[in-house]
Amino acid sequence: MPPIILHHGLFGAGGFRGIDRAIAEAGHPVFVSMVHPTAGIEKRAKQLQQWILSIAPRFSGSRAVLIAHSMGGLDARYMLSHLGMAERIEALVTISTPHRGSPYADWCAQHLGRRLRGFEVVRRFGLDVDGVLDVTTDRCARFNEKTHDVPGVRYFSVSVSCPWRELPAFGIPSWYIVQRADGDNDGLVSVNSARWATHLANWRSDHWRAINQRYGLAAITAGDISPEYLSLIRGIA
Repeated sequence: MPPIILHHGLFGAGGFRGIDRAIAEAGHPVFVSMVHPTAGIEKRAKQLQQWILSIAPRFSGSRAVLIAHSMGGLDARYMLSHLGMAERIEALVTISTPHRGSPYADWCAQHLGRRLRGFEVVRRFGLDVDGVLDVTTDRCARFNEKTHDVPGVRYFSVSVSCPWRELPAFGIPSWYIVQRADGDNDGLVSVNSARWATHLANWRSDHWRAINQRYGLAAITAGDISPEYLSLIRGIA
């Protein structure tokens, strides 16, 4: 069975709770990434590359299936297109990745960045928050112009959406911002933005439950999302 890599998105380190265990129990070698939680795409992609090279000897000669959540999908696309990693990766599956950016990131850049100078303040403390700016719609448009899918790697995507009533309370304001700008979404990323290459499914979930981070009654009662991952892997592996 091919090895499976799970790669986290912005602020997503420590996600995929129980998902890695379910995949391992299905017989796949599974590896969970750890890169900078808030840095920009290029920096995170280079860290992802170096980490994959460090574990590649454990692939037993196979190419891996890389499953990337949220901004992690942009890291993975950059790595494949610009860092020559196609020989290590058989397929990329992006889960609720803002391929065309997020209107909520636009809102944050405008209100927290330009008006309140929030990004300047956190940078003075040595914090790297370029990841927030890299998922704005403008930067993603420029990213897509120069970052092309690589021949020999299969690209798949999964979008995620739910009604606002099924979101944790902290996700409702961002849901409305994205809904007004780009339609159905999961609280951060629209279905339209998440669709890329071969679109496999639209999960009824919020952005956080998509990696088994369950907040709010609806997400808790909906249960473990690991079976959705196993279904994906069976379909493409």
